[in-house]
Amino acid sequence: MVAFAAALFSVFPLTDTDIWWHLACAREWVQTWTPSRSPVVNVHEYFQRVVGFVYGIGGAPLLVAFKALLWGVVFALFLLPQRKLCAESLSKPAALAGAALATLVLFIFRYHFEIRPVLFSLLFLGIYWNLLPHIFRASHLKPRTYFLLLFVLVVQWLWCKCQGLYILGPLFAVAVLVSVWLDAWRLKIKLPKRFRFFHVASVLALFAMPFLHGEGLNLFLYPFGLLDRLVGMSPSAAVFASEIAENRSPLTLLMAGENVLECVVMIALCIVALVIAVWNALKGRLGLIHICLFATAVLALIAERNFVLFMPVFLYGLVTFVPNRQLLVVPTCLLFFLLGLWVRSLLMYDSSMIAFQRVPVEAAAWMASHPHEGRLFNDDRAGGYLAFVNPDDPIYIDGRFILKTADFFERYLLYADDPALFLRDADSLQVGRAIFPLRYYARWGQLVSALEQQKDWEVVYRDSLYIVLNHNFRNLVSER
Repeated sequence: MVAFAAALFSVFPLTDTDIWWHLACAREWVQTWTPSRSPVVNVHEYFQRVVGFVYGIGGAPLLVAFKALLWGVVFALFLLPQRKLCAESLSKPAALAGAALATLVLFIFRYHFEIRPVLFSLLFLGIYWNLLPHIFRASHLKPRTYFLLLFVLVVQWLWCKCQGLYILGPLFAVAVLVSVWLDAWRLKIKLPKRFRFFHVASVLALFAMPFLHGEGLNLFLYPFGLLDRLVGMSPSAAVFASEIAENRSPLTLLMAGENVLECVVMIALCIVALVIAVWNALKGRLGLIHICLFATAVLALIAERNFVLFMPVFLYGLVTFVPNRQLLVVPTCLLFFLLGLWVRSLLMYDSSMIAFQRVPVEAAAWMASHPHEGRLFNDDRAGGYLAFVNPDDPIYIDGRFILKTADFFERYLLYADDPALFLRDADSLQVGRAIFPLRYYARWGQLVSALEQQKDWEVVYRDSLYIVLNHNFRNLVSER
């Protein structure tokens, strides 16, 4: 039931703007006209190929259906070890508290169920969630055990080219291994040397999978740069950790008054998970679920975007820790109430399944039929969509922030508050057109007002969501 609810609540348009540069990269590697860091490692290549294939068959509607199916599978995989308990609970009276919490958590955070590479990471983690404990707890090293391990290694090899979070696979294997060895120590069971060798060799093989790709060492080191960008450990990465909304802690967002309800619930659930994990550790009952609860709760408190890693583990923990365990039967009245709210939210979008409020759908169509001189300056969230629909008009920036230096990104952000700086750089960089959002992510109000007052800048397109201005180089030259 939880998996079914997750699949339903995942049916909403493509609101995440990153999907568009993934789709653009699926067609060909997108180059911005501004300098990029090197070496460039396309760690999302296999994810991009899959979503590009799905989009090519049925466009955005099929891609939305595809991601809803995958989110349902993710939660089904994480709850699969509790399948006996789930079957028992269906024949007993529902526990309102647990059912309400499980369903409400999914509903409140439904807009986190995007089509992002993290979805593939969670899918692979769900596979590991079921297979690795079985592999490492095997009492005999049978051919089936080796076959399952080989399957996991193949999945890990694929994961290395789906997202930089592939490192979670080997780290989860370490957590399983620690759990198995702790249980053996508590029960005073001495594991044979061949078992210990098999365990350690399996984990090392998982860590070594990046080296089976052409990028080798650069692919292996990618997660370390990703972690740096996430938490801002180095001065050069601090600007990314503080300015990218999804990278900010829910505590920071709450203090700023952003997404108050989500942040309060998010923080509360993470604290509950941390208390459960620490309490069991102090009582000497530390197990795999406690390790995972602790790790994912910490990650979610570091950055809001990591909460999707926490949710499947937390819902599994509900079944494990709450005294009344009939958690998976959603009360009928609550189910229909939430379904009604879900259907009502869908009515706000059209059948294209593209969130036109967040990407310049109409503005990009106009720009494609009205070419311009010079280069294009664009907001980062619009960059991926522009690269996808207008590939012949190179963009300034998109959501692949890891390809840019911190100095570049910091200067880009300064343009919003310092129009004079933008005007100087626009002249030197030969910027001939600029497009800015007017509502969502509309940090550009001051700059737009300044450009409208400039003689050599002209508003050539405006709708309720986006504005396009052209830079008239001829007027600029004649005046000088």
